Amino acid sequence: MSGSMLYGGDEIGALVFDVGHYSLRVGYAQEDSPKAEIPAVVGVVDDPNNATTIRSSDAMDVDEKKTDTTPSNAGKKYYIDTTTLHVPRKGMEVVSYMKDGMIEDWDLFEKVLDYTYAKCIQSESEYHPVLMSEAPWNVRSKRERLTELMFEKYNVPAFFLAKNAVLAAFANGRATALVVDSGATHTSAVPVQDGYVLTQAIVKSPLGGDYISMQCKQHLQDNDIEIVPSYLVGSKEVVKEREKPRWTKRRNLPDVTTSWHSYEVKRVVQDFQASVLQVLETPFDEKTASAMPAAHYEFPSGFHQDFGSERFRIPEALFDPGVVAAGNTMLGVGHIATTSVGMCDVDARPALYASVVVTGGNSFIQGFPDRLGRDLSARVPASVRLKTMSANGCAERRFGAWIGGSILASVGSFQQMWVSSQEYDEGGKGQIERKCP
Repeated sequence: MSGSMLYGGDEIGALVFDVGHYSLRVGYAQEDSPKAEIPAVVGVVDDPNNATTIRSSDAMDVDEKKTDTTPSNAGKKYYIDTTTLHVPRKGMEVVSYMKDGMIEDWDLFEKVLDYTYAKCIQSESEYHPVLMSEAPWNVRSKRERLTELMFEKYNVPAFFLAKNAVLAAFANGRATALVVDSGATHTSAVPVQDGYVLTQAIVKSPLGGDYISMQCKQHLQDNDIEIVPSYLVGSKEVVKEREKPRWTKRRNLPDVTTSWHSYEVKRVVQDFQASVLQVLETPFDEKTASAMPAAHYEFPSGFHQDFGSERFRIPEALFDPGVVAAGNTMLGVGHIATTSVGMCDVDARPALYASVVVTGGNSFIQGFPDRLGRDLSARVPASVRLKTMSANGCAERRFGAWIGGSILASVGSFQQMWVSSQEYDEGGKGQIERKCP
């Protein structure tokens, strides 16, 4: 490929985009962590008096050549990133552009990319090759549409699509691994061999962070604990533990939509999850859980109390769904992993069990990686060498796929693998299937 080495070296600065259901991570290759993490939802307000604009911390009118002013999005305002998304506004709907780990709403996704280049990268897109992550089950039509978007609208000099499981394995120094990814919408086990996903052995379960959030919310409601988002609270008084909260509502609040209020409630529940939940080392037992120390949590309204055995029972659903709902037939994390390996070639199984990479937001729940290791050791024959790997640092596990992309895009031998703009001009969007299997 002529001119392929143009993209190598320190002076070019390839960009790495890790597209997830919870957030979009973006930054320069060779760096340790992303430059920005943007929620994968956008605030949309119908405003017939305005042309299409995108809002960030400063109002930003998007360059006309980069804005689609079709009737479908004319007269709408878009609020992107935490600074503006969390401000209560009249009539603002919260909409996600992701579904099942794949891009669903392309107009919204473009708005987020426009914002990313203008406000986060602050550089023209035509100067930077782009490596983007994708779900292992992404379909050909979406891959080709993304390729077309990056070359036609953003004029990138080169582009590459990599499976996020492969990138997570690379981030842990492995080309062959079983990647167990427990994210917002699902938990999956993806076998990777020599840098390629074994698609026939991918196993998915709809048990993810959103399911755990739902269980947390249900538990709080069952115990008459009102979930009050921060935006509602004008002032509050200090109360004794378990005492009803005494707070006053903030004045002059606009009429917010149900979707935005639900989004703010979910943020409170997710903070509760991160602060309180823990996974037991062994299968859930009420007596063992009750003997463990309780965790204290204070809600934005001022209500606070200790949480005991329930903080172990709720996340147990990830490993044994039957604990939360009797008769539940969904697979737990350990079962997903062993099923996936069982669908691979016999010769590949020892290498996969020797490198089980744990990643995704739910792996932050205290005790998650250790419990997965114990579950697998109980299921795997004693003769098989088993090793689970999870990065110790919070950022390394949270941004696993992004870090893998940052490493890959800066490796010298990778530079000939880019799909160049020249190749795209000659062969069209079908090049992505040929060069990015």
